[in-house]
Amino acid sequence: QVQLVESGGGCVQAGGSLRLSCAASGLLYRINAMGWYRQAPGKQRELVATITSGGSTNYADSVKGRLTISGDNAKNTVYLQMNNLKPADTGVYYCNADSAHIWSGRTFASWGQGTQVTVSS
Repeated sequence: QVQLVESGGGCVQAGGSLRLSCAASGLLYRINAMGWYRQAPGKQRELVATITSGGSTNYADSVKGRLTISGDNAKNTVYLQMNNLKPADTGVYYCNADSAHIWSGRTFASWGQGTQVTVSS
């Protein structure tokens, strides 16, 4: 299946910025969409933003105007630029990829190991 490697988490004060990256690898798979989800302590994992291979994006209402997802199809990499961060953005951010096997067409959902983002007030 597709393997995902995330980087870029860290600690920042409210109003600061961070940039997350997620690189996907995996032979014989076509990536259809990638995205970022986050999980705060004691809460369920929630969608942050997604992007399709065609460039269509979708955002959670709470991050619109502050977080921007982008992708590089040639590198199979997706980025999340996070500006004007708030303490409510704190959590573990997980990269997700929806892919399909190029021969069978079977679809898969892959997850990264997660990267911690902490925003202090």
